[in-house]
Amino acid sequence: MSVMSPVSAVTQVEQLSSTLSGLGQALRGAAATGSFDSVLSQVNSELSAIDGTDSASTGSASSPSSPSWAAASGTASSPGGSAVVSDATKYLGVPYQWGGTNPATGLDCSGLVQRVYADLGVTLPRTSEEQAQVGTPVDSLAAAQPGDLVFYAGSDGTAAAPGHVGIYIGNGMMIDAPHTGTNVQVQAVGNPVAIRRILPTADSSSSTPVDAAFAADYTPATSAGAQTPTGEQTPTGEQTTTAMDSLGVPADLQPMFQAAGAKYGVDPNLLAAVAKQESGFQVGAVSGAGAEGLMQLMPATAAGLGVSPFDPQQAIDGGAELLSSYLQKYNGSVPLSLAAYNAGPGAVAQYGGVPPYAETTAYVANITGMLGSVE
Repeated sequence: MSVMSPVSAVTQVEQLSSTLSGLGQALRGAAATGSFDSVLSQVNSELSAIDGTDSASTGSASSPSSPSWAAASGTASSPGGSAVVSDATKYLGVPYQWGGTNPATGLDCSGLVQRVYADLGVTLPRTSEEQAQVGTPVDSLAAAQPGDLVFYAGSDGTAAAPGHVGIYIGNGMMIDAPHTGTNVQVQAVGNPVAIRRILPTADSSSSTPVDAAFAADYTPATSAGAQTPTGEQTPTGEQTTTAMDSLGVPADLQPMFQAAGAKYGVDPNLLAAVAKQESGFQVGAVSGAGAEGLMQLMPATAAGLGVSPFDPQQAIDGGAELLSSYLQKYNGSVPLSLAAYNAGPGAVAQYGGVPPYAETTAYVANITGMLGSVE
């Protein structure tokens, strides 16, 4: 019987340790598609190679390279929760169409989920019932992370075979395609019957606090007769007044403010109040100073933000990004951020606070007054 050399034994242990240390991660990555066979087959191949290693291949005590199956599993480049949320926001406003998988013509709930994950290179089944069998279960909403799928019995399903699905974006909110007559929108999660995690748990590209900030300060637009997370109509037909309704925000713009607020961590009501003060919600507004569009962005500012000031969604996104930067700069101070939006951060720095310009002081007072009236 041959005796293994000390060097060979050490090397085999190192190789075995390397192989097994990546197994859990590889299996989590395979959970996105259910393709466990290829991972296990490769593991068996790696273990067989280790077991049958000869002196020629183990004559060096150098550290072994990462197993080939670890790279092939795709976990190193798996998308993060923030990528899922960001991609999902692209489809806000797309009309619901039963059986729809093409955003040009419409999406249903599972069609939206399948499309978003496909954009990020992850293949999911077509129906919500099938999607509820993919990935790993999440015990509760408190443990959910942005990018997880939330399921509901819906009007055509059960708790065991869900008929509705949405994408969790953090802070108790989700993006989903509710039902005929609605568009892809942001709304409260409610009480899902199941939650599934498609992405690997170990996700270095994002973190729950950062992704959850996308939905921070979001106030859902609720109305009786509107979509509930179960996929069914609410029973009453009376309209419930929302903060955005009180601000006079046109219905077609409300989802845009909500999406931008979720994306940049800015109160969507604040964005709407700025738009009302700036342009009265006039998409084609141009000021005497040359500020353009719904959010009255100067051409150079819009260009720096990479947005078209006359495209309402782009304008709102640009305004949200700008306000978000000011809120960070001024430690969350809304008055100082509004002053910077109106008069520029240079003026705020010069006066050490809200500049004593009549226009700026009135601007700040008007917007904060609007927000106070809808709280």
